[in-house]
Amino acid sequence: MPRINLLPHRERKRKERKLAFMVALVAAAGAGIVTSFAAYLLYGSMIEGQEHRNTQLRTEIKTLDKQIEEINDLESQKQKYIARMEIIEKLQRSRPEIVHVFDEIVRTMPEGVYLTSIKQTGKALKFEGVAQSSTRVSSFMRNLDGSQWLRNPELQVVQTGKGTGPGSTFVLTAQEVPTPGADDGNSPRAVKGKIRKASIGGPGAQQ
Repeated sequence: MPRINLLPHRERKRKERKLAFMVALVAAAGAGIVTSFAAYLLYGSMIEGQEHRNTQLRTEIKTLDKQIEEINDLESQKQKYIARMEIIEKLQRSRPEIVHVFDEIVRTMPEGVYLTSIKQTGKALKFEGVAQSSTRVSSFMRNLDGSQWLRNPELQVVQTGKGTGPGSTFVLTAQEVPTPGADDGNSPRAVKGKIRKASIGGPGAQQ
């Protein structure tokens, strides 16, 4: 019976399997490397894209901050313009008031009373003048008390026989009423003139 030597065949098969294993191992390693590189490129691209978006967001945020600052500046300027317009409107409304006030002063001043000085501070007016008698000063105050443009007459000083001639020198104050007939709880007719300081003397006082 003839003998068949199988050792070379087995050795060849073993080498083929070993070669196939090595090829499969190299292929798996290559696939792993390719996959890892692709993942690296993908994540790198994602990170780069996110950084680009972050840069755009930061740029837009800076632009918005600048626009907000400009809006705040415009709002501040708007408030200043509104305040100026209110002041101008107030001045325009008060222009005819002074005309009425001076006309009212002339109308309420009785005969025998002469003003030497009129000073206005805000709504307060200070009158200095000379009257033929203290009674004429009282008449002037009553007329002021009944006026729709002036109110709260208060006599500060009245002196008889002072100055260069006969008569009474006086100083009195009153308040301007901005709106005729305005009911502010302190109506000109409801408040009577008050004599704070008076030194009326001399038997020669005449009506």
